[in-house]
Amino acid sequence: MVRTPLTPEERERGERLGRLLREARGARSMTDVAASAGISAETLRKIETGRAPTPAFFTVAALAAALGLSMDELIGRCAVPDVPDTPDASIAA
Repeated sequence: MVRTPLTPEERERGERLGRLLREARGARSMTDVAASAGISAETLRKIETGRAPTPAFFTVAALAAALGLSMDELIGRCAVPDVPDTPDASIAA
């Protein structure tokens, strides 16, 4: 199966998720957090570095629980901000 290339927004969102998880992990080791979440340290490393920008929902939920983060907080801080629409020049008078 061929994977659809990620959009720049998806890549950016993955990078934001990785930064947020690194910040939340603080001084805890990657191995400790990964074990608490039930994932491999390599999976956590890929997520934190943006090499896995679209991790599975249950992986993100497990990491959030291991780090004491709410899913609402993760979503709010990782979502791509809305860009206001610019009026179409042909419609503007």
